[in-house]
Amino acid sequence: MIGASCKNNDRELVVGKIQQASDLVTAEFVVDKVVFGKKSKKVFFIPVNEASFLAYSQAKIKTGIDLNRITESDIVIDGTKISISLPPIEVINFSYPPDKFVEDTLISNPNRFLNNISLEDQEEFFRMAETDIRESLPYLGIVKTSQEHTRKMMHSLLKALGFNEIYISFQDDGLKIRQVTINDPVDSVTPK
Repeated sequence: MIGASCKNNDRELVVGKIQQASDLVTAEFVVDKVVFGKKSKKVFFIPVNEASFLAYSQAKIKTGIDLNRITESDIVIDGTKISISLPPIEVINFSYPPDKFVEDTLISNPNRFLNNISLEDQEEFFRMAETDIRESLPYLGIVKTSQEHTRKMMHSLLKALGFNEIYISFQDDGLKIRQVTINDPVDSVTPK
C-alpha cells in the first residue's frame, strides 16, 4: 500500500508518515566550557585583593527538525521520485547539567581575606557561561552537521516508503533556538 501511494502522488499519506516522528533529533553535540570569574575587593577605590574562580563545565545540545512543520506544499511527488523541503534545523534540547561542573582547585582562589566568592557568585559565573554557549551556537558548525545527519535519516525513511529518487533541501540554513518560558509556580494552597 505504501508503494502504491507513492505512485498515486498521495502526499497526505507521506506527510502523515513523516509528521508521526514529530521532533526528529538528528545530532547531539557536547560543548566544553571553561568558567572563569574574578571578584575584587576595593577599599577607598583601591584594589586590595582579588578572589578568582575557575571551573570546567559541559553543555549537551540536541538538534534536529520539527517534522510537524512540514506541509503538503513542501513535498513534490512524481512516481517514485520525491522532492522535500525541510524546516530549518533547531535546537531540540539544551542541557547544562550542574553535575558536569568541576572546580579547578589548583587555580581557583575563592577565599581571600575580606573577599570570598560566594555560591551566588559561582552561580552567576555559570549563568554567564551558559549564555555565552547559547549565543555561540550558530557559529559552531552545528547547522551543517545536523543537516547532513537529517538528510541521511530522511533519505532512509523515504527509501523505506518506496521512493528511489530523493531530493532533500532545507527552507533555511539558520539555526532556530527554541525559547523557554518559565511560568511562576502556581500556589496550590489557597488561604482561608
